[in-house]
Amino acid sequence: MHAAVIIGVLGAVLASIAVSITVGPANLTTADVVAVVVAHLGGPAAEVSRIQDGIVWEMRLPRAVLAALCGTGLALCGAVMQSMLRNRLADPFVLGISSGASTGAVTVAVLGIGAGVLSLSSGAFVGALVSFVLVMMLATGAGGGTGPVILAGVAGTQLFSALTSFIVLSSADAEQTRGVLFWLLGSLAGADWADVWACAGAVGLGMVVCVIAAPSLDAMTLGSDTATALGVPILRLKVILLGVTALMTATIVAAAGAIGFVGLVLPHAARLLVGPRHSRLLPTTMAMGAVFMVWADTLARSIFSPQEIPVGVVTALVGVPAFAAILLRGQRWGRRVRSAPRLVAAR
Repeated sequence: MHAAVIIGVLGAVLASIAVSITVGPANLTTADVVAVVVAHLGGPAAEVSRIQDGIVWEMRLPRAVLAALCGTGLALCGAVMQSMLRNRLADPFVLGISSGASTGAVTVAVLGIGAGVLSLSSGAFVGALVSFVLVMMLATGAGGGTGPVILAGVAGTQLFSALTSFIVLSSADAEQTRGVLFWLLGSLAGADWADVWACAGAVGLGMVVCVIAAPSLDAMTLGSDTATALGVPILRLKVILLGVTALMTATIVAAAGAIGFVGLVLPHAARLLVGPRHSRLLPTTMAMGAVFMVWADTLARSIFSPQEIPVGVVTALVGVPAFAAILLRGQRWGRRVRSAPRLVAAR
């Protein structure tokens, strides 16, 4: 991407984070937020109270940064999976990866299985891999193609959602059940800097790998035979990309729960803006995901303040109408494209 575009994208994300932190009853301004961050990074002391400093640095800033990272990772996963599988409905939530990650995380947190060896993120990663392998095996056995992949994903989602609910309802006490179920709907309420660094590592690795693979993803959208003819190592690339998308999804689920529609909707919106070429599509999708999640979480914690709603509820309420609009616009565009040759012939 052009340097000016990169600067503009980063500026939009940082501005969203800074402004979102001021939303709430703490009477903060954007200047206060910037001063607190600069002070903690070694600059001059900020002229704010200790309470305001704590609200910014310990509560709202890690939450906003984590929201941006989650949006970036989920949107990137959706864009890569849609191109790799040549299926515009593919995303971690639809294909059961998020549900599998939730089951793995809940197994470690509630049942304690592998707790001495596996962390919450590791359990989520194992669950994500198991879920995706089962979904792809079922889809392959059904003949492959768009329809079987989506149907297998729906079956996997329902299976692992049921397993998660069974584990929680049979093994957790009332308070733990309430907390886990709220978390499963997507919540950034408990965000801290440890979660931020864990997600930053996973999403950063995924960003590097996927951006490097952008030319190969361009070739894969043309079909496996064409990509192979162009020298793309299909099997190795799929293994690498599936591994990093599973890692990103698992880390995000462990930190924030299962959040839907981000990876499904935003890649389509980005394609409408910049086209299908992945050198432009991936950065645009990531930036849109970051900004969208920051403001979705801001709405989740402020719209019914002091009561908080799960951020997954907000993403679904916004995502469903947006996806419907994108589908309808794409259908109208497709009709225009199909009718163009007939109009030319008529002339």
